Amino acid sequence: MEGRSVEAYAAPLFVAWQLTNRCDARCIACCEESGPDKVWVDELSREEALGCAEQIVASGIPYAAFGGGEPLGVPHCWEVFERLSAGGVALKLETNGRYIDDAAADRLAALSPQCVQISVDGASAATHERVRPGSSFALTIASIKRLTSRGCAPQLVFVPTRFNIQEAVAVYDLAATLGCEAFVSGPLMRIGRAAAAWDRIACSEAEWQLAVGRLREHAQAVGAPTRLSIYPWDILTEMERRLDSPQALLLVVPNGKVKLLNALPFAPADLRRDSLASAWVAYRDAWRSAEVGEFIAACRTDPGLLRHANETWPMGGDRVGGRLRTTEMLAKADASVR
Repeated sequence: MEGRSVEAYAAPLFVAWQLTNRCDARCIACCEESGPDKVWVDELSREEALGCAEQIVASGIPYAAFGGGEPLGVPHCWEVFERLSAGGVALKLETNGRYIDDAAADRLAALSPQCVQISVDGASAATHERVRPGSSFALTIASIKRLTSRGCAPQLVFVPTRFNIQEAVAVYDLAATLGCEAFVSGPLMRIGRAAAAWDRIACSEAEWQLAVGRLREHAQAVGAPTRLSIYPWDILTEMERRLDSPQALLLVVPNGKVKLLNALPFAPADLRRDSLASAWVAYRDAWRSAEVGEFIAACRTDPGLLRHANETWPMGGDRVGGRLRTTEMLAKADASVR
């Protein structure tokens, strides 16, 4: 699997897998628009999910990352994790921590995941639970403590909004006090629920940059072992960079469809009908298609198009002169469903 471009890899380097779109919380900035009533009716069954896990192992893919929805809320999640781990696949888990009781903490520690990320969006219960309705600050903090005590220190993830940006430094201090391995943040992503409520919840670029400066200065001053990790790009820049140099990954959504990026609605493959190997070929081809390039360019002038991020469009629209008519593409988008 040597090579520097995505076309040079015989298989992806990792799989980002959303086991479900259901979550106990209804976070105001959720990328996936998850919630207690947001399970997809066609999500992969236990048998289908385990079959995908077997394909990942057989393909020699070294890394699998699980997000959501809440992956630990899926009854067969542990079977998937354990099958992958037994096959030599390193694991990453993104969770709200609600399901990490003592037994779950023991199971996670036994799996030796490469990374566990737990979301904390405020230095107090009032702020955290305002930004993440339906979540519990107390349960989240208790989960972090359980993992840390088992030598499985998680990373704390902080999503900035106008409601919590002023607490960024205090949340870093909380992460350090809890023994977290890292404090992870980045610009608010304009997709999912955040895109729908952007004008109401987004902090300004100036506010974000001020917070970043304060975080860096504070982290250096206190010298805590908790690493500060700030993602540098917003979602529009991310799409443009990936168009030029796609990641060697497959994003698998809850119904088994394969997407290019969480901000893009295109789904060039479906693991219910396609092998993982053929999905990888379709993924690479899709990044070089005119319709994907045109959509990304259109998003720069009309960020409102990002409201389609959680849809799954088939590839191959009507073309004129080898290029997809942008007006037809957008009309199709407005009429599309997941």
